[in-house]
Amino acid sequence: MDIDILLSQLNDAQRSSVEYCDGPSLVIAGAGSGKTRVLTYKVAYLLARGFSPWSILVLTFTNKAAKEMRERVCRLVGDSDTGALWMGTFHSVFARILRIECEHIGYSHDFTIYDAQDAQSLVKQIVKEMGLDEKLYKPGMVASRISEAKNNMVTSEAYARDYETMQRDRLQQVGQIHAVYSAYQQRLRQSDAMDFDDLLVNTYRLLKSNPEVRERYQQRFRFVLVDEYQDTNRVQHEVVKLLTEQHHRVCVVGDDAQSIYSFRGAVIDNILDFQKLYPETKLFKLEQNYRSTQTIVGAANSLIDHNRNQIRKDVYSKNEKGEPIDVLEAYSDKEEASIVMRRIRSLRQRQPLEWSDFAILYRTNAQSRTFEEEFRRQGMPYRIVGGFSFYQRKEVKDAVAYLRLAVNPNDETSLRRVINYPTRGIGNTTVQKVSLAAAEADVPMYRVVSSPEDFSTGLNAATCQRLKAFAGMVDTARLMAEEKDAYEVATYIIKESGLWSNIFSGKTIEDLNSQQYLQELMDGIASYVDEATEAGQSASLTQYLQDISLLSDLEEGETDEGNRITLMTAHSAKGLEFPVVFVVGMEEGLFPGERLTTQREIEEERRLFYVAMTRAEHRLFITWSRSRVRFGQFTNCTRSRFIGEISSDFLNNAKGAGRAFFVHDEPERPKERVVVEKKPVPVAPARLTSMRSVTSSYTAQAPLPASSAGLSVGCRIRHQRFGVGTVREIQGTGLDTKATVEFENVGTKQLLLRFSKFDLLDA
Repeated sequence: MDIDILLSQLNDAQRSSVEYCDGPSLVIAGAGSGKTRVLTYKVAYLLARGFSPWSILVLTFTNKAAKEMRERVCRLVGDSDTGALWMGTFHSVFARILRIECEHIGYSHDFTIYDAQDAQSLVKQIVKEMGLDEKLYKPGMVASRISEAKNNMVTSEAYARDYETMQRDRLQQVGQIHAVYSAYQQRLRQSDAMDFDDLLVNTYRLLKSNPEVRERYQQRFRFVLVDEYQDTNRVQHEVVKLLTEQHHRVCVVGDDAQSIYSFRGAVIDNILDFQKLYPETKLFKLEQNYRSTQTIVGAANSLIDHNRNQIRKDVYSKNEKGEPIDVLEAYSDKEEASIVMRRIRSLRQRQPLEWSDFAILYRTNAQSRTFEEEFRRQGMPYRIVGGFSFYQRKEVKDAVAYLRLAVNPNDETSLRRVINYPTRGIGNTTVQKVSLAAAEADVPMYRVVSSPEDFSTGLNAATCQRLKAFAGMVDTARLMAEEKDAYEVATYIIKESGLWSNIFSGKTIEDLNSQQYLQELMDGIASYVDEATEAGQSASLTQYLQDISLLSDLEEGETDEGNRITLMTAHSAKGLEFPVVFVVGMEEGLFPGERLTTQREIEEERRLFYVAMTRAEHRLFITWSRSRVRFGQFTNCTRSRFIGEISSDFLNNAKGAGRAFFVHDEPERPKERVVVEKKPVPVAPARLTSMRSVTSSYTAQAPLPASSAGLSVGCRIRHQRFGVGTVREIQGTGLDTKATVEFENVGTKQLLLRFSKFDLLDA
């Protein structure tokens, strides 16, 4: 392999970082600057310089990254030189070391590795044995707390001694987590097993407490390279330090501006303070972005420049200047989805773009609902990355099963799904006996559930009472469904079933995701009721269930499986790139998220937006909505502060820093802005009863709104949900008056005027 030919394929900054091998180096790789290329070429360069393959350690975060890097090195130097490389994820490499050296820490060579599901199962068993409340000590939450402690190198003993941690647990009524942690570790040792976190912690213990082992691996690994160093946690950082404390031949590559995983234990200080740990460090900056246009790169730079805690760099692009970034303002989340849909269609008509060239990035998974619904209605193919489709999420399917029972108790599939969820003492044995009794009597299972004493079930009195209590709740909901709208019935059954309080009792990231999905479902039902009422259509639960069933079954066309619009969170998008990107839902409280109290938290949210922006190659669109249905009510929204931090030089609207413009041609008219009533926003499960349908104030005797005075064909109106439109037809008289309106972004709608909320823009 000719070194000169190898190096000639790199730009000056990449080449300099590859050539330096005499000490520690920190390579700050801006977005799209060729980070993987540098790591790959550096390994090849080390081999060409005479380093033995087995003396090079390369640590990555994903198996995919390790595989890709190894394949690239193979293409550069040939297979014979790469087979002995120590290249892989932190967990796989450390597991390999532990298999060899495990006797030093009391494990056999055949120790078992527990995955996340195994770990949760063990936690669940311990919680049960200790007689703790399983509704409070949820396995996922407890396992998450234990994992967090391990990643911060906190033992169960240290956990119990930490006042703040113990106080937090006591306030959350889980003050025995420390005891579960202790028992959990004891059971792992008895089982000769380690969980994923132990692979990291035990490698640290091995190296720290065994000088001869530590020296052996320090001598073995003459050069250590680490990918995505901004994502390392404390224990990973400490192991790298132990392996390199003698020779200091270590190269870490990453970008502090893309550090977005603190919730997983990542410590940004590891990369920010690297030069303090190794004072002789050489700093290299990869600043040329090969991915995006000059406009996108400049806009992202202007945003991230607001972060104080960073390693400054000047990322630039030699690509085309590109189109300005469009900031699209919508009147509601429904119009936002329609605007995105229309822009995608328009771009595809004008340019040779595939569906797969488009990506929609949002802050939370639950935001996918409005886009999924819009794309299905329009027959546009899409895929969800890093999660399930909205209506396939467990918490959504559970809630919908309850709603189906409220209109059809004989739905056996829905009954089986939720009869004991949340747990109410109706186990599998009971369900089996009910099923057998129903089969013998040739009746639906629900008949037995509602009157178990009338059938030969063999169940005791207490169990029969629990079945009847469940049936009583369903019957009440069924009676409500005959008179009330879908939202009122849903509010009742989701609360009374215990589903709401069960989901909102958790504190883990997974719990928060579930809460967002359930809340989004309720908000979607509220929007459905509001829209149906305004159109003079049925807002019943039966109609709602029919509509979402048909929606989920719509054909997506004969489209190539891979040729679909991508929907994902900004977190999931890291490392990916797309020709056209829409970053949606850019509002205060959503992006940046709620409950951010420190500068450190705000800066991570800004880095997340930076990551989202820099996924775009050619076109970038940013959207936000003036209002959203939240907790069952229309709520005013404020444009994200991050939009205002982007230099106006890069935005389509040149006037004023970051001032958003309308997607339609009409000039902005602040004085005519729709006034949306503000309501207190409930945030706790107990407040579900305060959630009220946005249409509940409506009555059959509702007078025509004052805004409809002077309404005539040809008038332009601004609607609270649908945006700006033109009246095409008016039918009926008095309270039955309807207007057919052609809206600019959501198509034609028929409005029953006595229920409509709009402003008249011109007479």
